[in-house]
Amino acid sequence: MRQLLSMVMALAACVSAFALEVASPDGRLTVTVTDDGGRVFYSVAYDGRTMIERSALGLRADIGDFSMGLTQTGHSSAKIDTAYTMANAKASVIHYRANTLDVDYENARRQRMTINFRVSDNDVAFRYSFPMQGDTACMVVESEATAFRLPDGTTTFISPQSDPMIGWKRTKPSYEELFSADAPMTARSQYGRGYTFPCLFHVGDSGWVLVSETGTTGGYVGCHLSDYDPASGYTVAFPMQGEANGVGTTTAGMALPGSTPWRTLTVADNLRPIVETTVAYDVVAPQYAASEKYRPGRYTWSWLVWQDNSINYKDQVAFIDVAAAMGYEYCLVDGCWDTNIGRDGIARLSDYARSKGVSLLLWYNSNGFENDAPQTPKHRMATVSARRREMQWMKSIGVKGIKVDFFGGDKQHTMQLYEDILTDANDFGLQVIFHGCTLPRGWERMYPNFVASEAVLASENVYFSDTHARREAFDLTLHPFCRNAVAAMDWGGTIMNSRMSRDNKRRHPRHTTDVFELAAAIVNQSSIQCIALQPNNLAELSAPVLDFLRGVPSAWDETRFIDGYPGRHVVIARRSGNRWYVAAMNATDKPLSLTLNLPMLAGKSVRVLSDKPAKTEIEAETLFKETKVGAGGKQKVTIQPNGGVVIGPTTF
Repeated sequence: MRQLLSMVMALAACVSAFALEVASPDGRLTVTVTDDGGRVFYSVAYDGRTMIERSALGLRADIGDFSMGLTQTGHSSAKIDTAYTMANAKASVIHYRANTLDVDYENARRQRMTINFRVSDNDVAFRYSFPMQGDTACMVVESEATAFRLPDGTTTFISPQSDPMIGWKRTKPSYEELFSADAPMTARSQYGRGYTFPCLFHVGDSGWVLVSETGTTGGYVGCHLSDYDPASGYTVAFPMQGEANGVGTTTAGMALPGSTPWRTLTVADNLRPIVETTVAYDVVAPQYAASEKYRPGRYTWSWLVWQDNSINYKDQVAFIDVAAAMGYEYCLVDGCWDTNIGRDGIARLSDYARSKGVSLLLWYNSNGFENDAPQTPKHRMATVSARRREMQWMKSIGVKGIKVDFFGGDKQHTMQLYEDILTDANDFGLQVIFHGCTLPRGWERMYPNFVASEAVLASENVYFSDTHARREAFDLTLHPFCRNAVAAMDWGGTIMNSRMSRDNKRRHPRHTTDVFELAAAIVNQSSIQCIALQPNNLAELSAPVLDFLRGVPSAWDETRFIDGYPGRHVVIARRSGNRWYVAAMNATDKPLSLTLNLPMLAGKSVRVLSDKPAKTEIEAETLFKETKVGAGGKQKVTIQPNGGVVIGPTTF
């Protein structure tokens, strides 16, 4: 009897230790899935080094618990080898190769769940899928057990989730908090609410992990990460009850069969896969066809420096004229245009813009009950009938896009509002930018008229305070590795005024050089990019700078990470057609000399814009030269403090 008991215990130990593995096509990235005592765990290794330690999987729903009491009932694997095209992301043709593992489970009530894994060379994506459970065709997901346990000593580049209904006019959370840099995991978040996606982790000598999510529609909530717990790590957290003025549930209602959004990890021993990742798009699919071929481009924007008083017919004509002089496609008219200019005035303004080869983008307030933001137009985007009437009017006068601001958080009804605005806008040929909003989650591919979201502490804060102006270089050398790595980012302006005032003489200075700002126009990725030129800049800036700003693309066919470290410096190369642009930015207080490896420019003649050393940022002088990159593709550059270098074609 004792011998039989020992055999049973040994068999049970084998069952609990049973593991399934799925590796990337190159074999370097491995995900291991284990069952232990009715719970499911996963771990991730790269080149044999642990990047995610054993972490929990599963969720809890109103119909049953899918985090405990689970029994594996089967599994299957396959290969994915496909290509797709995009016109509004960091690359235009993307080849996705991945190995899959789908693991089937039953809970204690014999209810079924499948965990789907997709593993490409540097990316892991996983989600939970559910069939109908007998006659049950819907369920409510109450919470997730999904966790991310990183090795001890890992440092973080993350931004806190704010309390709900705080900040200006109670408009938070809006993904506009400060990012930390190389902070310990044990540091508690500012509000005790965890952290917004994406979250970048430096796993010491082993490498880097970028955690985010993608594929979120109106069929789920937008999630974030909890504060760190030494036992469980970070766990997926749902919206806070107070979001959206307390309206709506914090849980997610799902129709069955159905799947959750994908949780994603980009894993590597260097930063190049982090910057170049396309996992946010790889595992999602378009939700509808584009109603027309949407046009990328650049836009001017009066409000950033001239502020509220500029929303009048005369000033908007001035910024349309700047756009026309620069060959830009768009001009954004900001809030309160309906009262300050009027609808008839906007129609005339649109006619004037179109006569100059420029199209208008119009600002809207997203709603009226989720916060106290007073700017109008209000109550035009929150209901189907009002929204479609407004969009029909915009189409009739030639408006080509909208910027919708001040959303109420991440609850499911708000995620549905994003989807509804995008879907209706497509019917009327309108492109969409969101501000005061959540992180986009694969939306560039899912919704072809989606351009970008703010979801970051953006350029307006450079205007608002000297403190934020001094942070600009840090922020813009950080975001290529996290916020802008997973989704298009409407930072809101390559700023060329040296001081934050209409006359360019008063208020605090900009603390970055002109060439830093030029580089930002390449590094910040959005298919419609704000170049925040003021009318005075056309006379003040040098010919080489204006030439560059006239020709800078906003749509890219290829992106390559060259060098950098989050919050210190970054060098990125992007290709538009057969023309390469290389942008470098330095956020440190010392000159940075680098030898760049640029094989795509080997033996080619290029133009180089850089900064002359100066005592202060606003004294910096732009240097311009033409040179030839060596046959080996090596190019030496020196990037001044808070400065930049731009390398491009001989004719911008």
